[in-house]
Amino acid sequence: MKFIVLAAASALAFAACAEPDSPRAGTAPVVELSEQARGEMERVNAARLTMELPVNFVERETPVSPPPEAAQPAAPAYDAGLVRIQTLLDRAHFSPGVIDGQDGENVRKAVAAYQRASGLPEDGRATDALLRQLEQADGAEALIAYALTEADVGGPFVDVPDDMQAQSRLDHLGYENAAEAVAEKFHMDVDLLHALNPGADFTKAGVEIVVANAGGELGGQVARIEIDKAALTLRAYDAENQLLAFYPVTIGEGGTPTGELEVTAVSFDPTYNYDADALPSFNDDSGRRFTIRPGPNNPVGLVWIALDRDGYGIHGTPNPSLISKSSSHGCIRLTNWDALELGRAVRPGVPVHLNEDVAPQVQRSTSRG
Repeated sequence: MKFIVLAAASALAFAACAEPDSPRAGTAPVVELSEQARGEMERVNAARLTMELPVNFVERETPVSPPPEAAQPAAPAYDAGLVRIQTLLDRAHFSPGVIDGQDGENVRKAVAAYQRASGLPEDGRATDALLRQLEQADGAEALIAYALTEADVGGPFVDVPDDMQAQSRLDHLGYENAAEAVAEKFHMDVDLLHALNPGADFTKAGVEIVVANAGGELGGQVARIEIDKAALTLRAYDAENQLLAFYPVTIGEGGTPTGELEVTAVSFDPTYNYDADALPSFNDDSGRRFTIRPGPNNPVGLVWIALDRDGYGIHGTPNPSLISKSSSHGCIRLTNWDALELGRAVRPGVPVHLNEDVAPQVQRSTSRG
C-alpha cells in the first residue's frame, strides 16, 4: 500500500551533487549589526542554565503569523541557555529539530540521545552541567553575526497556498520570503530569528544579522539507519557501528512498513506526484492526480531518500516546526536541513530498520562534519 509517489527532478549521480556553500560566507556588511541585536547575541553566548527546566512543559503548537497589515507582536520569549544547548547539539549532529530556545519534546529527545551516547544518565533534561559538557566538546559560539547575501534576499519568493492542487499550478515551491530562507539556512525558527534581530531588514543584501552557528555535514558515510516508530527518532550509523547522527522524525499514522528495508535512490529537489487512489486516507478524492514541482516548500521538501517499498521514503518537509508533532500519510519526514545532511551521506544499498523499540546503544563517533 503506497502513500507517496515521486518523480526525481534531479539526477541521481551522487558524485555530481555539489556541496552547499558555507553558511558563514556572508557578504561584507553594508548595514552593521544593530546594538540591540549585538546585545542579544552577547547575552545568549554568555548564558547559563541556572535551573533545570520543569518536568511538565507545554509545547508550542503550529506558529501563528499575523497578517502583513497587523502590528508586529511583542518578541517571543526564549531561553538563552537553551538556544546555546540546541545549537551545540545541532553542531554535534544530535538534532533538536528547529533551534527556537523553547523547551519541548524534540530537544529532550536530542538531550537524551546525547546523554546515552556520552555514557551519562539518560533523563532528557537540559541542565547547566550538560551545557558545560557540550562546551568542552565544541567551544564555538552559539550565535554569530552574518551579512545577508544577494542569494539570501534575491528569491524568487512565492506565496505558497495550503491547497496542494493550487500548489501544482506554481512553477517552483520556493521560500515565501527571505526570513524563511535564512531561518532554514541556519536551522532556526523564524520567530527566534526575528526576536534576535528586531527591526532588521531581511530584503537587502549586506544587512548584518544574528544567526545560529548551526552544524554542517556528517563526519562519515552512513552504513545503516535505525528508525524507532514509537519514539519518532532516526539514528544513522557508520560502518564501525558508531553513531553519526540523531534526528527527530514524523511517521505516518498507519501503513508504514516495519522491519528490514533498503535505500534504493536519493533525489535532491524532488517533484511530488499526488495520486489520491494511492492514498487510502484520501479515498474521498478518488481519481484526482497532479504534480507539484520542486522547492523547499514542496510537500516532500528538498530531499527524497527512496526505500525498497513502492512509494515509501525518507524526506524533508515544508513545516520544520511540526516535525515529530504531527502525523504524515505514511513516510518518514525530517526537517529539510536534516534530510539534506542525511541525503548527502547515504547511498543506495544502505539498510534501514524500522522498529517499535529504541535503537541499541553503541559507541559515539568523535568525528565531526
